Amino acid sequence: MSRRPLRIAVVTSLYPNEAQPRHGIFVEERLRGLVDTGRVEARVIAPVPWFFSTHPRFGRYAQMAAVPARETRYGIQIEHPRYIVVPKVGMTWVPTLMARAVAPYLQRLRDTGFDFDLIDAHYVYPDGVAAARLAARFDRPLTITARGADINQIANLRIPQRQIRQAASGAGGLIAVSQALADGMHRLGLPGDRIHTLRNGVDLSRFAPRDRESARARLGLAGRIWLCVGHLIERKGMHIALEALAETTDVTLVLVGDGPEEQALRAQAARLGIGDRVRFEGAIAHDDLPDYFSAADVLMHAAGSEGMPNVVLEALACGCAVIATPVGGIPEIMDGPPAGHLMVAREAAAMLACWRQLESSDLLNEAGRRARRRYAEQFGWEPTTRGQLAIFSRLTAIELDDSSSASASAERS
Repeated sequence: MSRRPLRIAVVTSLYPNEAQPRHGIFVEERLRGLVDTGRVEARVIAPVPWFFSTHPRFGRYAQMAAVPARETRYGIQIEHPRYIVVPKVGMTWVPTLMARAVAPYLQRLRDTGFDFDLIDAHYVYPDGVAAARLAARFDRPLTITARGADINQIANLRIPQRQIRQAASGAGGLIAVSQALADGMHRLGLPGDRIHTLRNGVDLSRFAPRDRESARARLGLAGRIWLCVGHLIERKGMHIALEALAETTDVTLVLVGDGPEEQALRAQAARLGIGDRVRFEGAIAHDDLPDYFSAADVLMHAAGSEGMPNVVLEALACGCAVIATPVGGIPEIMDGPPAGHLMVAREAAAMLACWRQLESSDLLNEAGRRARRRYAEQFGWEPTTRGQLAIFSRLTAIELDDSSSASASAERS
């Protein structure tokens, strides 16, 4: 094997940008761990759907239009080519349109001296399918990471499923962020000898407990606090937390995030008579999240499906208890104290039962918060970084990890 830094081209529509700073933050954190080893050089091509206006009335489409053409984050150069998407129409054409938009940028990388050794794609559809076509065109090995809805939902559609299988057949490495997701990839019939489980991690330096009383004072919070963090969509289960909240009298629910269900959630809170105990915080800066986790008693995460939710890892790293549905990779990172409790069903009664159990225990005190932080310290990014280096080294014949015999670093499903 040769020994020099590996040059990778990351192709993904899931990547933070100036207009959407939390969009795909987990992809950026994983990449930063790789680059920080000094063994990998990276360029990111993060395509964005084209939209004609940045006017706020267009919501998330306006945010897409506001994404800059190029930017640099943490020393990593990022390009944002545009591709055409017609909402709710022509989904099967998106990989082709994305590949066409990205191809000139990959060629420019080569022309300007960054002759990438490997394409690293995140999100199987449409990103991974597009990247497979690009890897064939540029004759480079490919890795594709599955992240949740791409396997749990999109892969159930007939034409996308066929495209996913074809793309997987050309990939040298297929990465799942949880064992549950890897199992789903096996059920789809993707090449089993190429599937690796490399779970999401958490930035333990950024997400750490802050002084609880100071955090509460900054946020204007007191009493028992439930927290929900995520995109305001049905799949994230905020409506279930509202139903459970209606059965309490002394709890405030804080919702962090924005999304299309906000007005429906506000209407639900009013209908249940709990509007004065629900705070809609909207989208907040990533660096402000530890204040919310430190101030809250529990993160309520009643998701309908998941890959490996970073929000659960971030909460635990800040010492916050978690009540969650046992979907995706969640049972792989928490199965009871000190982390919290798993709901027996995705319904308000199950959430409330977990809360009553948690409230009657000693897990909400300072000792419980310290125990959760110690528990979370096993979920840093280092094992995932080692696993990626092992896979990349095998695919490119570039020596990246002195300690890896590859199979020890990358857990083969």
